Amino acid sequence: MPRGLYKFIWPFVRLLDAEQAHSLALFALKSNLIPVPKPYNPPELGVSLWGMTFPNPIGLAAGFDKNAEVFEKMLDQGFGFVEVGSVTPRPQSGNPRPRLFRLEKDRAVINQMGFNNQGHAAVASRINARTPDGGIVGVNLGKNKDSSDAAADYEVGATIFSPLADFLVINISSPNTPGLRALQGQEPLKELLTRTIAARDGVASSGGHTPILLKIAPDLTDEDKSDIAKVSIDAGVDGLIISNTTIERPDTLTDPARVEGGGLSGRPLFEMSTRVLSEMYVATDGKIPLVGVGGVEDGRGAYEKIINGASLVELYSAMVFAGPEIAETIKRELVDCLKADGYESVVDAIGAKHR
Repeated sequence: MPRGLYKFIWPFVRLLDAEQAHSLALFALKSNLIPVPKPYNPPELGVSLWGMTFPNPIGLAAGFDKNAEVFEKMLDQGFGFVEVGSVTPRPQSGNPRPRLFRLEKDRAVINQMGFNNQGHAAVASRINARTPDGGIVGVNLGKNKDSSDAAADYEVGATIFSPLADFLVINISSPNTPGLRALQGQEPLKELLTRTIAARDGVASSGGHTPILLKIAPDLTDEDKSDIAKVSIDAGVDGLIISNTTIERPDTLTDPARVEGGGLSGRPLFEMSTRVLSEMYVATDGKIPLVGVGGVEDGRGAYEKIINGASLVELYSAMVFAGPEIAETIKRELVDCLKADGYESVVDAIGAKHR
């Protein structure tokens, strides 16, 4: 989208219910109503990771394209990669509406979605039909709300999507599925990762295995973080995504919608998620690539994630207020940050605060 266009659309978008606005955005993308910007991917933004070359480190987080309907359109908007989902084995409707709330005064979002999606079969068919070499696409895996064996849901997801996706994400940190976050405990996590990675390895192609990343919550104790770091390294996880939404409500929130339950994302999450990112970089001794998520809304925010240890950065909530053009804006600002501190490439800046 051309820079500056969204600010003219925003007054109309904000009149809609948040979930209606999201549906309208998907319709506009599918109907080619949103202009495609000229690509801006200078060499200094390239990142080589897991045998892939990311044209830039700015990705679209899971939640926007739940059913893999517009991932190619979002790659065209300038994102270096897109994560679709969360997707569960069977379709499910999610929690009752209203379940998505904009906190405009706080530049934040609260969601109570509950893994609403069309299920593995529908998403797999769309991923399978994507343009060859059209860009890097990951699939975020969740579990059905009524599943009695959570690990089995992730095993099935790994089996189906390993041959189709460029990377997989195990999402056990959403606050909107009862019992899900309990899977971050040491023993449940060990079993879950062991079984899911084994399922992935069972369908590994001659080109190597599909990377598996673990997405964790920001609301963790020091013991939790230490356990997750150890279990992830021992199990052979390829990366960590830090972090999901928070169930905390900072005192700084002023919007009336702050009383809603669910996961909070956007600007108020930035400091907390960046702190956890930094701590996990230290806890893993930099041995596992990290993806920084939470409150990124400009190039400086992306840069802070990177120097605290992130190899890649994702966003979603900021796009609610700034539109898809935000990807192009962030990339240009990120290049300015790198140059200001004397880095020749984004790779040189990864984890700089720890050196």
